[in-house]
Amino acid sequence: MPILLPDDLMVSVSGFRGRVGDALTPELVAGLAACYGAFLREEGDEGPVLVGRDSRTSGPMLMRAAVAGLLSVGCRAVELGVVPTPTLMLAVREGDAAGGLGVTASHNPAEWNALKFAVRGGTFLPPARMRRFQARVREREPGRALWHAIPRVERDGGAVERHIEGILNLSLLDTRQIRSEGMHVALDCGNGAGGVIMPELLSRLGCEVSAIGTEANGRFHRNPEPVAASLAALGELVRESGARIGLAVDPDVDRLSLVDEEGRPLGEDLTLALAADVVLSRRPGSVVTNLSTSRVVGDVAEMHRCRAIRAPVGEINVVERMIAEDAVVGGEGNGGVILPELHHTRDAPVGAALLLQFLADEPGVPLSVRVGRLPAYRIVKEKVSFPRELLGDAFEALGRVLPGGVREESDGLRIEWRSRRCWLHVRPSGTEPVVRLIAEAGGAAEAQSLVDRARAVLAGVAGG
Repeated sequence: MPILLPDDLMVSVSGFRGRVGDALTPELVAGLAACYGAFLREEGDEGPVLVGRDSRTSGPMLMRAAVAGLLSVGCRAVELGVVPTPTLMLAVREGDAAGGLGVTASHNPAEWNALKFAVRGGTFLPPARMRRFQARVREREPGRALWHAIPRVERDGGAVERHIEGILNLSLLDTRQIRSEGMHVALDCGNGAGGVIMPELLSRLGCEVSAIGTEANGRFHRNPEPVAASLAALGELVRESGARIGLAVDPDVDRLSLVDEEGRPLGEDLTLALAADVVLSRRPGSVVTNLSTSRVVGDVAEMHRCRAIRAPVGEINVVERMIAEDAVVGGEGNGGVILPELHHTRDAPVGAALLLQFLADEPGVPLSVRVGRLPAYRIVKEKVSFPRELLGDAFEALGRVLPGGVREESDGLRIEWRSRRCWLHVRPSGTEPVVRLIAEAGGAAEAQSLVDRARAVLAGVAGG
């Protein structure tokens, strides 16, 4: 029989996500992993599948379920244990594995978990292949291996060290220069998987580290999403310790947020902008980001006479466009930095190293001063409950209420008013059962007004 997917399981291009014990169970994870092992083999990808997880308390149970599912179809399974998602992806790439399974719900609350799917080369399952895989899940159960064809479980405890070495060997980094600065860095890993890599990486870059939340036990001491409202404790740590910069990561370590030397959150969009400044100053080329990312990334590209290109939201969408454009850097406005020199994956440790290089490039100049040289924008992000089947009607109504802008409909609806240097993006979330409203303008009031008007339109459409 095919797998029956619960109605409240979130199924998207990023994988399968749900509340543990409700929509997401070990039985379901084992079934999905078995289907994935069979799917890879059917598509001609023989070889091991690497399995890693973040630090959630449900992780050990679900990782073992995933491994059991792979073994049940005769697929070699290699356990990496608690590792950042970018560490898993790099291990898939460098180990020439057939694929990977990440047991992580990224920024979602602790009661959530998810299964993410990597393919050979260390990228997420592309949309077309994900659609084929999801169809296969719904159509038929895979055949099971007989007792003599079940492989033994393999383990790889060196993936984090290889990830650190890969970063330290990046040609874009002057590690001697960074170490000579002896920077004091404040760090908040939120008790996620960042604790297994971030303190060690920073130490090996010559930093003095004041840290909180480095125990990878899944008991998040703050909202796991590293947005400004979640960074109060990090800001206080920066002020108390006299750190030059504060760094915060999400549970699976693909997003990086910054706090300046005064303890003020800078906003996730600036992570990519500052990282791109380092890359483009040394290696001019295109930068790719998504439709919800701040204009400041484009401003940085323009400063270096480079091109900024936008893609639909979702890491794989950005990655595919980066590959097509041979981009030198990319990422998303949620704090995700992608550096192709290492791999095509959002990577917070890479982002952190680039930010240290950014500071080392102007010794003694405070981060707030460097940031103050860039154009200032205010971005507002909200979530609303809204019936997805009514989004088409909502987009039509938004066009009538907010006329005159340039429309982009490859991912929800984005309207940009270029002369006013502002934009609005309305799109269904791929990771939560909500619709996201994102607006940016030169001032907070104008950005909030765009979100308020969009919210009112959606309420009117939903209310009939």
